[in-house]
Amino acid sequence: MATIFSRIVAGEIPCYKVAENDKFFAFLDINPLVKGHTLVIPKQEIDYIFDLNDEDLGAMHVFAKKIAKAIGQAFPCKKVGMAVLGLEVPHAHIHLIPMQNEKDMLFSNPKLQLTDEEFKAIAAAIRASL
Repeated sequence: MATIFSRIVAGEIPCYKVAENDKFFAFLDINPLVKGHTLVIPKQEIDYIFDLNDEDLGAMHVFAKKIAKAIGQAFPCKKVGMAVLGLEVPHAHIHLIPMQNEKDMLFSNPKLQLTDEEFKAIAAAIRASL
C-alpha cells in the first residue's frame, strides 16, 4: 500500500506543491509549526532517509537547499531549520522550517490552523522565490 506521501506525488491526494523535479517533491506541511513549513520527499517510496543511496541522499539535500533558500526569501527569518524525524509517515522526508529562534523547531509546539487561501499564498510566495 502506498504511503500518503506517494499518493500526494501521484496526485491522488491534493497538496500545496512548492516544487518538484524527476526525483524529489516539496509541499507545505498541512500542520505547520510556522508559515513556510515545507516537506521535501523523495518520489521513491523509502521509509528511512539513510536507506537512500549516497547519490540520492546528496541530491535530496541539494534540492532541499534550493527550497530552503526560497523559503528564507519568502519568509524572512534568521535561518531555515532542517529536521529529519520520520516517525509519523513511513516515507523519508525533510522538514524545512523558517526560524526566528530555536523554539520554532519544537514539534511539541501548537500547529498553525491556516485557511486554504493562506496555504495557497504561502506556496505561491515560496514558488515565486525559486
